[in-house]
Amino acid sequence: MNVRNLVMWVIIVLLSVGLFNMFQDPNKVNSNTESLPFSNFLNEVEAGRVVEVQIQGNNISGILANGKSFKTFSPNYPELVDKLSSNGVSINATPMEDKMPSLLGILLSWFPMLLLIGVWIFFMRQMQGGKGGAMGFGRSKAKLLNEAKGKVTFNDVAGVEEAKEEVEEIVEFLKDPKKFSRLGGKIPKGALLIGPPGTGKTLLAKAIAGEANVPFFSISGSDFVEMFVGVGASRVRDMFEQGKKHSPCIIFIDEIDAVGRSRGAGLGGGNDEREQTLNQLLVEMDGFDTNEGIILIAATNRPDVLDPALLRPGRFDRQVVVGNPDIIGREAILKVHVKKINTGPDVKLRTVARGTPGFSGADLANLINESALLAARKNKRVVTMSDIEEAKDKVMMGAERRSMVMSEDEKKLTAYHEGGHAIVALNVQSTDPIHKATIIPRGRALGMVMQLPERDKHGHSIKELKSRMAICFGGRVAEEVIFGKDNISTGAGGGQGSDINQATKIAKAMVMKYGMSEELGPVEYGENEQEVFLGRSVATQQNMSEEMARKVDLEVRKLIDEAYKKATKVLTEKKGDLEKLAKALLEYETLSGDEIRDLILKNIKPTRSFKEEENDNDKSSSSALGSLGLKPKPAI
Repeated sequence: MNVRNLVMWVIIVLLSVGLFNMFQDPNKVNSNTESLPFSNFLNEVEAGRVVEVQIQGNNISGILANGKSFKTFSPNYPELVDKLSSNGVSINATPMEDKMPSLLGILLSWFPMLLLIGVWIFFMRQMQGGKGGAMGFGRSKAKLLNEAKGKVTFNDVAGVEEAKEEVEEIVEFLKDPKKFSRLGGKIPKGALLIGPPGTGKTLLAKAIAGEANVPFFSISGSDFVEMFVGVGASRVRDMFEQGKKHSPCIIFIDEIDAVGRSRGAGLGGGNDEREQTLNQLLVEMDGFDTNEGIILIAATNRPDVLDPALLRPGRFDRQVVVGNPDIIGREAILKVHVKKINTGPDVKLRTVARGTPGFSGADLANLINESALLAARKNKRVVTMSDIEEAKDKVMMGAERRSMVMSEDEKKLTAYHEGGHAIVALNVQSTDPIHKATIIPRGRALGMVMQLPERDKHGHSIKELKSRMAICFGGRVAEEVIFGKDNISTGAGGGQGSDINQATKIAKAMVMKYGMSEELGPVEYGENEQEVFLGRSVATQQNMSEEMARKVDLEVRKLIDEAYKKATKVLTEKKGDLEKLAKALLEYETLSGDEIRDLILKNIKPTRSFKEEENDNDKSSSSALGSLGLKPKPAI
């Protein structure tokens, strides 16, 4: 790139010099030429001081005896030649009109202009991305993927088995179309991959490219968007023209919602350029002239904003949902990513999968990479289960804030607060078992009690929701039972995600969405709807009366009071257990679920503290970062 820039500057300098010379006066002689009046010229001739003259029409130039050059202009003077001859002056005469210039002369005279045109075309191509020449705006930016190095196959995709089966059928159709066509089946024209971010939609498309022995074109939805009107539609046409030349083939459009949004849905009219692009895409997929042998695969995490014409049969015939994996899928994904690092014998992927509900494939990949980074920071040879647990805590709750200065009173208050959550969780029905309790600050929280579900859950009972609310109030009630009402801290509050906020959300959902109130019955009552207007979120009118809103508030308050009373009853009866657990947290800082159950039920204290275990791991480990097979974390 630097050499090309240097050559370009050299050409620009030569062009400037050529233009300067082109506009110079061709009749202009050197600067030391003296201009003589014609009368003085005659006097010099008679005095014998003129050695040589050159006559071109009425223009005369020559050399004097002292070596100086001169020029003059002659009127109609017939005796001039005789006078020059009689004084021994050498005479050279040329006609006023030269002969026709040669081809080389023409080229030399036009060279600066041609060079200027060439430089202008070069810069125009640079501004257009160097593709397609001066009229290449409408060319498609789709990339043809056919390299075998580092290709992804279906063996690299885990956790989305149903989605794999859907797209495997497309690949099989391309390999053996007669298998399906003998029964009258037609090849699907399009498949839309739908799912949250990080679930593996683009990875699935790469696997299709790796498995299918057909050309695979890849393009992003934003590549169709351009500042010039009609360019997007032109690129769509060119993309399908390329597809026809390589038919049968697959075209993959990532983030299709950038160009496929519903037409006429925006405030103040739609985007004409984007709508023209979408119209062209609709026509190319299933219009008057049908494109055979081209399968369009698209990915989006916003299917709700897509135009209905895109989703009808005949265009995107198949919608493949790529959702967050279940516990079996998470374990399969972890197995794929664990192959890239060195793990110890104590790593149990089933336990890790059980402790990561709601994680996407990208989250799990990040979790494994974080655990390898933590192990490398401690100079370990392998990644152990403790590294993965620490990485999971870091991803879910934030990094430990051990440098945070807390007074003894604050630590004691935090220990009783977290102990209250744990004691209530041990003594209510239908709740998840405790996985860990800690008073080490992480993120914005001063402490945390983590519960781990034994399996993925897709629904919750009334008993379970009421128990969860009671656990939320366990910390505040513990402060009240131990320190008194006047010494209750703000630990249960703090806005979004706090104990009170979570309990209130559960109670409102039970009353307004799930129909779990005996007073109001199985009716859904909507909250204030939010609409976006001129970039601001504006609350619209509630879709229930003031009397009904008052009844909803009373029912929510009744559920909150019931949960608060349950937590108070448990902690009042189990005050001794609370004291025991709080003292253990102050001593050990972090306790596992098994240690908490042994301490409360069997009165067995932990054998060593979390700090000692961490120091022992540091002493027994010695290796370099590369031995773990991890990837460096990208810069933040």
